[in-house]
Amino acid sequence: MVSMRQDRVNVVDDDGSAGEPIEARAESTAKRASRFANSFEALLANISKVIKGKEDAIRLALTCLFAEGHLLLEDVPGVGKTTLAKAMASSIDGSWQRIQFTPDLLPSDVTGVQIYNRATNEFVFHPGGVFANVVIGDEINRASPKTQSALLEVMEERQVTVDSPPYLVPRPFIVLATQNPVEHDGTYNLPEAQIDRFMMRLAIGYPALEDEMSIIYSDVSPGAQVDNLGAVVSAGDIRRMIALTDRIHIAPGLAQYIVRLTSATRTMPELRLGVSPRGTLALARASRSYAAAAGRPFVTADDIKDLAPLVLTHRMILTPEAELQGRSPMELLMNLLHSMPVPQERIEGPAGE
Repeated sequence: MVSMRQDRVNVVDDDGSAGEPIEARAESTAKRASRFANSFEALLANISKVIKGKEDAIRLALTCLFAEGHLLLEDVPGVGKTTLAKAMASSIDGSWQRIQFTPDLLPSDVTGVQIYNRATNEFVFHPGGVFANVVIGDEINRASPKTQSALLEVMEERQVTVDSPPYLVPRPFIVLATQNPVEHDGTYNLPEAQIDRFMMRLAIGYPALEDEMSIIYSDVSPGAQVDNLGAVVSAGDIRRMIALTDRIHIAPGLAQYIVRLTSATRTMPELRLGVSPRGTLALARASRSYAAAAGRPFVTADDIKDLAPLVLTHRMILTPEAELQGRSPMELLMNLLHSMPVPQERIEGPAGE
């Protein structure tokens, strides 16, 4: 377990507004959202020292972090998936662990194991790799389905059950997993139940020409840059920023818009599996985090439309007939977003902020 400490920016204060009037709480949320945005930008700038020219990908990854969701980085080899995950972990003054998924990795390596202590005549729990604020699961699809399933409980319930007693993982808790979608030898596809536990699936993509040129002329390798990257927020700061996202306002019309989007996927003839209620909640939480990152105390329709492809498409499973026709979840979702009317009511917070 690695711990990182360095001077940090001052972020969201503890929320002591429970007894304030509604108007005062709304003003307080607006101010906190502004500070949230400042801290968010500080994190983005810190990670951008290592990941060149990928501000949008970093912004989306941080949005997932502050929505307290898990992130699946899926892209071809060599574009910086693991580097991005390590840079995010290094930017937080908390604990992080890296689990290199391999075919011989055991479930107990992930969750932990009870070991008998002859001196005390009792079993002692030895924590596995998931007991950290940030868990990097590298090449997650190289482990066997039995080992992959060891993550199901902890990703959903933030606890691990070994033999019988549950052990809570520290908060905040996020799994940053990477996988290569083009290599199939020695890999195991993630089951639908596990894919559904990832809030977002994100591709980094190739860098632009000028950014790749800057990488060539860099005096320090990306690995060394990550090792030298300092933390800019603490785990406590992250917890407070996550708590703030719960106070970001979603107008009833927009909440209905999210539900209509996800419900529509369940009746599409091209899909054998639509978006689950977990996906509905994930899109709402991600939209709140996205709004807070922009310094707003309320969600807009554009927030939802920007995030829907990243939150929903990996939960949409095509029928065999649709696959043969060359259809894709992205195509189906974009058609749905274009055809479904957006609420026309004014979008604002409860006190008109």
